[in-house]
Amino acid sequence: MSFIHDDFLLPNAAARRLYHEVAAPQPILDYHCHLPPEEVATDRRFPDLAEIWLGGDHYKWRAMRAAGIPEELVTGRDADPREKFRAWARTVPQTVRNPLYHWTHLELKRYFDCDLLLSPSTADEIWELTSTRLAEPRFSTQSILRDFDVRVVGTTDDPADSLEHHEGFAESGHPTGMYPTFRPDRAVLVHDPVRWREWADRLGEAAGRDPGTLEDFMTALEDRHRFFHEHGCRLSDHGLESCPFAPCSAAEARTIYETLRRGGELDPLKAEQWQTWILQHVGRWNASRGWTMQLHLGALRSANTRMLRRLGPDTGYDSQSDEPLTRRLAAFLDSLEQSGELPKTVLYHVNPAFLAPLATLMGSFQDGVTPGKMQLGSGWWHLDTLDGMTAQIEILSSVGLLGRFVGMLTDSRSFLSFPRHEYFRRLLCKIIGEDVEAGLIPNDAGLLDGLVRGICYENAREYFGFPAVTSLSPQ
Repeated sequence: MSFIHDDFLLPNAAARRLYHEVAAPQPILDYHCHLPPEEVATDRRFPDLAEIWLGGDHYKWRAMRAAGIPEELVTGRDADPREKFRAWARTVPQTVRNPLYHWTHLELKRYFDCDLLLSPSTADEIWELTSTRLAEPRFSTQSILRDFDVRVVGTTDDPADSLEHHEGFAESGHPTGMYPTFRPDRAVLVHDPVRWREWADRLGEAAGRDPGTLEDFMTALEDRHRFFHEHGCRLSDHGLESCPFAPCSAAEARTIYETLRRGGELDPLKAEQWQTWILQHVGRWNASRGWTMQLHLGALRSANTRMLRRLGPDTGYDSQSDEPLTRRLAAFLDSLEQSGELPKTVLYHVNPAFLAPLATLMGSFQDGVTPGKMQLGSGWWHLDTLDGMTAQIEILSSVGLLGRFVGMLTDSRSFLSFPRHEYFRRLLCKIIGEDVEAGLIPNDAGLLDGLVRGICYENAREYFGFPAVTSLSPQ
């Protein structure tokens, strides 16, 4: 029997039935990822496994560094691709019990029908096999989306982006909807006023408005919010170490903006006031247009400043933060709730210690109107492990409604990551199946099938309201 077999992670009959009959046939709604829109729109092909598998994947980069692989074979631009792949093959046997081991072999199985275990002894055989397959038409980006029945790809996009690739792809007639996500982090990153002002000018150019005053800047930002909506965007996304909350009046915001336009630096209080001001406005715009606000919290980014200078951000040097969170987050959510302008919200934290505080806090803001309005997001980043995803499911089940959960996402830059949905679905069925066997949940097909279908696909389809999938049903 191969390592990735039909009943992988499925320990009993209830789990196996739920997965094979209910979960596996569901389409994929990948509402949050970092796939490059240009590579989707141009139907990119990949020359080799190193390019499609290792390029941009900081999960693998971290593991390779821990295994003692020289940086040139991790991120080096001049290294031979086959040597990079061999370096990854030397690393993989050391990743046992890390999700990378499971992901690696799931991807080999699902994309290449390869049952070999990746190691130095199999690296060359796997390289030759995958090179042959990558030359086939089915390995273009658009073919991958079609093969995995991906109904939605939610990319992550700067407000100043032209969205030209989304427009081009929308005209292609492809069954997948690729929609932008409004990610205004550059609006609140004020630690470098010169770069901030350069970005504000780009925003103004995109909106056709000179951002000379606070009012002009905010109008330009809202214009882009409207522009994104017209292109099918239904979510904003915010990557924050912690949620800010420092009340800021219009007069104070105007003074802060004038300081930023001059290239002046802000003290910590004024920086937090500005962040609060921007996030509150985006939250109100989201509420008015029926969007969802995603708050990705708790990542301590770029801890290694030497490597930040060498490689830049998002290269595998981020970790979990343990700074206090709940009080400011509660105040921020409440500031929108008081005026009836709190949008649907998904709360993620990369530190498992904060999952229970988030889950209990969100219960304070459910509105009795929108099912599952406040969501505890799936195990994210350092938590999309078996333990991390299990912890998220257990906590949500204990203090919230598992039946309203909007499910899994890839959060990935790789077109080989769609089996992460399978990984999650198998784990979900494992947890439910074990509870059935223990007598904690009735073995009622109507109850269990609806629960699993909802979490795998239907809840997200209904909750986010993307244009092209509102009327579709799973095949």
